Amino acid sequence: MTLELKSLNLQSAAQEKADLLLVLVPQAEAGQPQKPKTQATAEGEGAAALEQLLQQAQQSGDFDPAKVGSQLALYSVAQVAARKVLLLGAAQAAPAQLCKAIEGAAAQLRQKGVKKAVVLALGDAAQDDAAVQALARALSAAAYCYRQTKPSEPEVPLQKIVLGVPSKARAQAAFEQALGVAAGIALARELGNLPANHATPARLAQTARELAKAKGISVRVHAQRELERLKMGAFLAVAQGSAQPPQFIELHYQGAPKTQPPVVLVGKGVTFDTGGISIKPAAGMDEMKFDMCGAASVLGVFQALARLQPRINVVGLVPATENMPGGKAIKPGDVVTSMSGQTIEVLNTDAEGRLILCDALSYAARFKPSAVIDIATLTGACVIALGGVRSGVFASDDALAQALLQAGEAAQDLGWRMPLDDDYGQGLKSPFADMANVAGREAGAVTAAKFLQKFAGDWPWAHLDIAGTAWKSGNAKGATGRPVGLLMHYLLGLATTPQTTQAAPQRKPASPGDQTSKAGKKPAAPRSKARTAGKRT
Repeated sequence: MTLELKSLNLQSAAQEKADLLLVLVPQAEAGQPQKPKTQATAEGEGAAALEQLLQQAQQSGDFDPAKVGSQLALYSVAQVAARKVLLLGAAQAAPAQLCKAIEGAAAQLRQKGVKKAVVLALGDAAQDDAAVQALARALSAAAYCYRQTKPSEPEVPLQKIVLGVPSKARAQAAFEQALGVAAGIALARELGNLPANHATPARLAQTARELAKAKGISVRVHAQRELERLKMGAFLAVAQGSAQPPQFIELHYQGAPKTQPPVVLVGKGVTFDTGGISIKPAAGMDEMKFDMCGAASVLGVFQALARLQPRINVVGLVPATENMPGGKAIKPGDVVTSMSGQTIEVLNTDAEGRLILCDALSYAARFKPSAVIDIATLTGACVIALGGVRSGVFASDDALAQALLQAGEAAQDLGWRMPLDDDYGQGLKSPFADMANVAGREAGAVTAAKFLQKFAGDWPWAHLDIAGTAWKSGNAKGATGRPVGLLMHYLLGLATTPQTTQAAPQRKPASPGDQTSKAGKKPAAPRSKARTAGKRT
């Protein structure tokens, strides 16, 4: 499916030959009185016919533009070239409202017989860059269809969508940016949706190698022997229960001078999570194929970087493995030594994501980054706290947190800042190791973040818990591609502002008295018995 930008107004849109003309109608536009006819051309007649239909539909109560996603389907409209016209309510035509309206019309776009669709948003509010980007991303998402393991699924006939704007030249840059981000989201969704016997650690590594064919991208994949040399004991402990060999994927995108410190993205790549010896209940365990959506989002970001080529340096790190039970699997009570030298008592093998991430965070230190952001489907506690609307944002640096939250707002990929008070880390104390891998049930998302913070180094660090937003369950089951949009808007924002070429700034502590240790040094902390772990996603 191709998405094309074209200069259109109501008159010219009415003359576009298509199977479906989708008109997003803001509340104010629908309430305007019908304009008198000033010309007798076919174009004028088409616009007049649509304007009259809008008025009649609103007056009769059949269509309410103030209600986002309100729909009215019309067939064989006089003076309109499209076979079918679909009116969509857009309220104030804010980007979020436009996205919601398009999402509600996805079934219409995917109907049999719809090969070409034309989309036009009326009103001034729907024509700025933010609206154009929102529409382009929403239309790309609506056209997505998973088919890799469903050969019997008929192909969606939709071949082309034309997005009409008042001025193509003015909107082109915003449109191209949106297409680049949408390509990254689509890759993240596709990888997330693949079943675990397809989306193995080796498959993720192969995807990274394919991405490295693009300009500015290089890749290195570390196999088990290299992980042993690096002394990634926490990562290897999780991997030892699986027949699938672990892969540590290291991607580099260089769009700026080498002297510019990179942003490092770390994505959790547990391609299937049984919970290990602390095995999960059977119900819903199939959805644990989505436990690699953090890794998928990092790969999706590099897909978008390859297309957009912004002036910024980015490193992507993906520790990829399965978490399986077996004779060699790690056991509750085992103590492992992380790459940083800190020891960890594994009280719950189902809290494995933080074990693979902690070694990747330690590895990130060698790049002297400007910021480190890890992305993980980490805790069921975050799902309880925020549901599927917002991702949890934990950050050691206020400026980084604010930039990520603003990027999420711009991308309609929302986050919510969560606390990192030092008191939350008290439950991680262990009598047998430098720390336990879980605390109690209370504030489980926060204590998981506090665990990761011990390995995050002295640069600005953020942790995105996407357990509630990376995929949907039920009838709409499938990966969402989040938070590729948030991350790309953050990175593109950095690319448009001057970047320092010196060493990365020291981080601003999230709270007084923070005692996060540097990589390679063990923290000196009093010991106490850790509490029983709660379940996680």
